[in-house]
Amino acid sequence: MRTLAIGDIHGCLTALETLLDVVQIQPDDLLITLGDYVDRGPDSRGVLDLLISLWRQEQLVAIRGNHDYMMLEARRKNSARDNWLALGGDATLKSYSKKASLKDVPDEHWQFLEHACVNYHETPTHIFVHAGLWPELPLDEQPEFVLFYERFHNPAPHMSGKIMICGHTNQKSGLPRDEGHAICIDTRVYKGGWLTCLDAQSRQLWQANQKGQTRQMWLDDL
Repeated sequence: MRTLAIGDIHGCLTALETLLDVVQIQPDDLLITLGDYVDRGPDSRGVLDLLISLWRQEQLVAIRGNHDYMMLEARRKNSARDNWLALGGDATLKSYSKKASLKDVPDEHWQFLEHACVNYHETPTHIFVHAGLWPELPLDEQPEFVLFYERFHNPAPHMSGKIMICGHTNQKSGLPRDEGHAICIDTRVYKGGWLTCLDAQSRQLWQANQKGQTRQMWLDDL
């Protein structure tokens, strides 16, 4: 069994489909997506359709990212809509219709973002989260703004002693950043970079981009 983490997708369906083809998910694998499924890229709708299909097969743990949260807030409050649109929500709406209306988003997409997605996932050795953790607080006491918005700036080890795997802070190099106790795998796919999948145990990684290109490597070789 592999525990596979995928970084921020941001509506980049081609990269996601290409990555999944390369990784070849097996029936006993656990796939954990680290959030930011929507915004900025061209096909947020297609990304959510694919993730929902994997989730229904009980093979996916979907973590909620700040852009997913902003989309939910835009639906709840008119005051949050303009901010979301300015940060990539306009591209998300265009993936649903030319009219670009929140009313065109299917109910199953709202249900997935609000109820299927979780704020973090924990295994015996790792913690998976979208953005970050406060090192001195247990998981169930972490503020949402830390889980969704904390930047990957020399994070301290978490009190649990477990390795944190996160996204959110895009790495302009196109390569993950490994601090030993914390690994960031947001490799900027929506800006011409790569979408990364990391095997948490073996530390093998695979990458794909929107051009359909792929590459494989080991985290320890970076």
